[in-house]
Amino acid sequence: MTKAPNKEALATLAKSVLRIEADAVLALQDRIDDNFYQACQILLACEGRIVVCGIGKSGHIGAKLAATFASTGSPAFFVHAAEASHGDLGMFKSNDVLISISYSGNSDELMTMIPGVKRLGVPIISLCGEPDSPLAQASTVLLNTRIDREACPLGLAPTASTTATLALGDALAIALLGARGFTEEDFARSHPGGRLGRRLLVKVSDVMLSDENLPMCLDTVTLSQALVEISSKALGIVALVDEQQQLSGVFTDGDLRRTLEKNIDIRTLCINEVMTKKPATIDSDSLAVVAVSQMQELKITALPVTKDNTLAGIVTMHALLTAGVV
Repeated sequence: MTKAPNKEALATLAKSVLRIEADAVLALQDRIDDNFYQACQILLACEGRIVVCGIGKSGHIGAKLAATFASTGSPAFFVHAAEASHGDLGMFKSNDVLISISYSGNSDELMTMIPGVKRLGVPIISLCGEPDSPLAQASTVLLNTRIDREACPLGLAPTASTTATLALGDALAIALLGARGFTEEDFARSHPGGRLGRRLLVKVSDVMLSDENLPMCLDTVTLSQALVEISSKALGIVALVDEQQQLSGVFTDGDLRRTLEKNIDIRTLCINEVMTKKPATIDSDSLAVVAVSQMQELKITALPVTKDNTLAGIVTMHALLTAGVV
């Protein structure tokens, strides 16, 4: 039966792991040298894809790095080293670049595939902790990930070594991002399902209500006629336009309450006498997140949308919530 863990012992061990891994990462700063610069040059000149390859824990790190490269403007994918020698080597093209990951630099699976990669003329950038290893010697550029010790007290489980490899790979990806002038908008295009993607890509025209769903009346109708339109579209607002479809004003549920307090006959009253003239609007090409900000500032839940000064639709806070912009 396992005895109850000692709280202080657990905390001490955990803090030791964090210190060792942090030191391993900080030591990499001195290795941002000519080799790192050469690796960046090779990757920036790559006309194909970045192929990241590894096995075991290095494979897990490689898969993550491939995803980071791909999402930051450098097309990349991961190939498992064991599978490469059994057909997946066919994924390589002569204009690709290989990033090979092995701390020991002596992985049988990696070394088996290296001759085939070299025959294609593919440059090899290795993330390796042993500069004298077969992988390091076979590489075009070596990025040294050597550490003083693993965080595992047994010195067996890859811990500080994988953290250092991941950090150096991230440094490489972000250096390329900066060199390419990669922007938030570029990032959003490869993350359309994420919150950032929606905030930077979704336009008002994508979420606004228009055509038969748009509550709209001429500004010459009676208030009672406008109320029928408000009720039928159930948005709590109606847009009023002139004969050229130019927006004249809006009338909302709140306007109705204020009108009823004045004890006016709504059957004969013309809507243009009580509508809100010159209401706030937003252009259909604006980002939806701008509409959110504008509605929050004005404390409203619906906003008329215009295109070339003509009424194009209405965007509601409910639609923006549904689209995941808020």
